[in-house]
Amino acid sequence: MNRREFIDLLSKASVTAALSGCATGLRGSPEGFYDLPLTGDVRLLHITDTHAQLTPIYFREPNVNLGIGEASGKWPHLVGRNLLQEIDPVDSMRAHALTYLDFTEAAEKYGKVGGFAHLKTLVDRLRGDAEDRSLLVDGGDTWQGSGTALWTRGADMVEACNRLGVDVMTGHWEFTYQDSETRANVEAFNGDFVAQNVRATEDALFEGVEVYDDDTGHVFPPYVIKNVGGRRVAVVGQAFPYTPIANPQRFIPNWSFGIQETDLADLIDQIRNNEKPDAVVLLSHNGMDVDLKLASRVSGIDFILGGHTHDGVPVPITVKNPGGSTVVTNAGSNGKFVGVLDLAFGANGLSGYRYRLLPVFAGMLPADQGMQAYIDDVRAPFAAKLSEPLAVTESLLYRRGNFNGTFDQVICDALRTQLDAEVSLSPGFRWGTTVLPGDTITMERVLDQTAITYPETYVRDMKGEEIKFILESVCDNLFNPDPYLQQGGDMVRVGGLQFTCDPTKDMGSRISDLTTDAGDLLDANRAYKVAGWATVGAVSPGPAIWDVVADHLRAEKTVRLERLNEPVLKGVGGNPGLGDYGV
Repeated sequence: MNRREFIDLLSKASVTAALSGCATGLRGSPEGFYDLPLTGDVRLLHITDTHAQLTPIYFREPNVNLGIGEASGKWPHLVGRNLLQEIDPVDSMRAHALTYLDFTEAAEKYGKVGGFAHLKTLVDRLRGDAEDRSLLVDGGDTWQGSGTALWTRGADMVEACNRLGVDVMTGHWEFTYQDSETRANVEAFNGDFVAQNVRATEDALFEGVEVYDDDTGHVFPPYVIKNVGGRRVAVVGQAFPYTPIANPQRFIPNWSFGIQETDLADLIDQIRNNEKPDAVVLLSHNGMDVDLKLASRVSGIDFILGGHTHDGVPVPITVKNPGGSTVVTNAGSNGKFVGVLDLAFGANGLSGYRYRLLPVFAGMLPADQGMQAYIDDVRAPFAAKLSEPLAVTESLLYRRGNFNGTFDQVICDALRTQLDAEVSLSPGFRWGTTVLPGDTITMERVLDQTAITYPETYVRDMKGEEIKFILESVCDNLFNPDPYLQQGGDMVRVGGLQFTCDPTKDMGSRISDLTTDAGDLLDANRAYKVAGWATVGAVSPGPAIWDVVADHLRAEKTVRLERLNEPVLKGVGGNPGLGDYGV
């Protein structure tokens, strides 16, 4: 789709009407955009993966989100035009919110998204319509992702969540602070923090580590029953299953995770039999592919409100299972969306629902004064550091996508130049905001990409065969045909290296034709000087990644990217998860 075709689509598009079992559209005029009166008896509001973005930001959706095998062409693996075709007709504002298409022009037209002061206004409006019949749930990855969250150890976001009115949440990056800090944050949180799949290890239980339940070993309550408008709604927590693998276990040495499918099934049966709820909701941080598989295997869950993979999916997916069916949703990231799920009940229990994924356009929502005052106050001690100008970008800088993003390229280039390396490796994190062409890259925008509790860089020699093995391993994590063996991140980003990738192949055969930027084939037996960051095992000895990137940008002054170190793709021609590819 070229620019003319896209603008033509925007000008001719109408608003999506109600679909069978749900509604994905918004009112046609800005005046009615957020007028969503409750349809039914109970309203569940769902946010997830806000990654500590207290203020409005830009966030570009992926141009590559490949589904391989049975997942090809299915949600959430649709991008750009292919996504819009699934919800046609669509209004121009939602087309911008849901896709990367013509992002710069559309972003300049519609402005920034998210921001807790604007989110507060919207949540209050949506809850006001439902009076006391509403529940606000948060899927996690909320207390990490910004400079202020890092420096306050997540405490700024805990209070923001309290002021927003979050009733229930689960976690992932919340566990990348020290376990004592995580516990302190949970204690300060006014809502219920639930996680059925986080237990103390046997050794820790023997040593008397603090847990919620001594008998089961649950570190946090596995679920909570909330009375919502006279209806009993069970909310079960599903924290990120692979936290000790994807993130440093040293921060949480006494806790175990995992999907725990059998335990979950048993728990759902117990809740159904003993609590007699009107509805059962799984508040999940599995990632959508994992949720879809889980929904097909575990009966008794009415809805899965999912997160982790940052998929903004406007259409709820009904999944059949041995006991009936489960509806799976996913509500995007960075405060960009609110999932609105209205439930109706009849004489025999749950009788229907209506779901809408609502974009949060900051320019259309006045900032809540109390929340804005809090945000200003909590950011004030760090304002000078956050606002430091580092460089101006002539390119659109973004991260999200299965392969290298432009901001990732900046990080990889910084690692190579500042640490004098031949090759650089950077994690495929899905969080990180977007910077428009012509804008100044501030220290805050760098921290949006790098603010983690294990930011140290490294430089070491790696043989070519080791580099290939790393690429193969991460690629298998991303494209393994079994969702339970995926961990939800994107492909490791590389600098100074080109390669070919066939996601349809098996482990060990997906990566080929590795070539340095100089045009030389990567020698399996030669040692290369490699720089990277975010080591999950031992602490690396080098400077923090944000300092490396900041020094690079100060030296460059202007960022202009002509190409990315992204792979040549094979085996995915025509895949609906593949859009425009390249800078």
